[in-house]
Amino acid sequence: MILDGRLIGVHDISEFKDIFDVDHFITSLRDEVRILKELPPRVQQRVDQGMFFSTQPISWSSIAYYARQILPLVLKHKVVQLNKTDTRLANNGLPLEIQKLRCRVNFNALRFTSQIEELGRKFVKILREKGPFLVLHLRYEMDMLAFLGCTHGCNSEEEEEITRMRYAYPWWKEKIINSEMKRKEGLCPLTPEETALVLKALGIDRNVQIYIAAGEIYGGERRMAPLAKEFPNLVRKETLLRSDLKFFQNHSSQMAALDYLVALESDIFVPTYDGNMAKVIEGHRRFLGFKKTILLDRKLLVKLIDQYHDGLLSLDEFSDTVKEVHSNRMGNPKKRVVMPDRPKEEDYFYSNPHECLQLLDEPWRRT
Repeated sequence: MILDGRLIGVHDISEFKDIFDVDHFITSLRDEVRILKELPPRVQQRVDQGMFFSTQPISWSSIAYYARQILPLVLKHKVVQLNKTDTRLANNGLPLEIQKLRCRVNFNALRFTSQIEELGRKFVKILREKGPFLVLHLRYEMDMLAFLGCTHGCNSEEEEEITRMRYAYPWWKEKIINSEMKRKEGLCPLTPEETALVLKALGIDRNVQIYIAAGEIYGGERRMAPLAKEFPNLVRKETLLRSDLKFFQNHSSQMAALDYLVALESDIFVPTYDGNMAKVIEGHRRFLGFKKTILLDRKLLVKLIDQYHDGLLSLDEFSDTVKEVHSNRMGNPKKRVVMPDRPKEEDYFYSNPHECLQLLDEPWRRT
């Protein structure tokens, strides 16, 4: 395995080494996987001459697929570039030792750089000195809304701006999107207004510190006003230690890593959309002892919110229903939902890695 490639976002191109401690990653996995920082000269020469094979593995594939399809390519071409790696391995039906190796990678081998880790600890220390805190992963960012095609609550000018951005990125293949239909299916992030109403319904103390883990919120302070009115103790990393963030400016992946560290340590974690980062934090918090993570049922919530705004539910009725629905959606221990024929709909391994929990009391053994 060679460490190569980039983590690419709309506003950032960061290399692996800019985010993670490469030496720790290599050392911690040395007994399982041979990892190189660079290719040997003879192999590098082949790559420079274009003598390598590039392929995109099939999503949610079994070990058999890699043994029968990918390994022969490696043996034949010597160098194979996997040009896409997310969701390439199945969530379920894998040997236990492979699942445990995934656990080692997620929760032991992957460690942020010392600069990110140190600043993350500073954030947590400042927050903890002032009492309990909730981390709100508020995904109401322009690029996220444009990618998903979600414009609920936006005016006509904002809808046009979001649509233009969606068309500006050719690799976002879906262009014509029915925003309201998507919202009703629970496929859009909650807006700041909706989030304020849901947190209030859940009985969250209005004076608790709420750390906003997100990039720039679309609409800025105007869109955040309803949330700030209901929960005045909002904080962001930019307001905690602005001067210390200079090194990370314009590097959204590194800024997200800081949010990740704070989210792990929070008393409550609430994601408003179940993207990759939210899923990984959910799984990591399970691994750390099933720390409270409120997993919002967006499809039901938007229905209840609309009923409340239409006067069909009182605030008390709305609150009672929201609490009842989410009583078992707090990051509790549970087995993953398995759907062999619909892997996109089953629980992802990294959001509920129940095999990893055995590692708490069991030494790592290879067979």
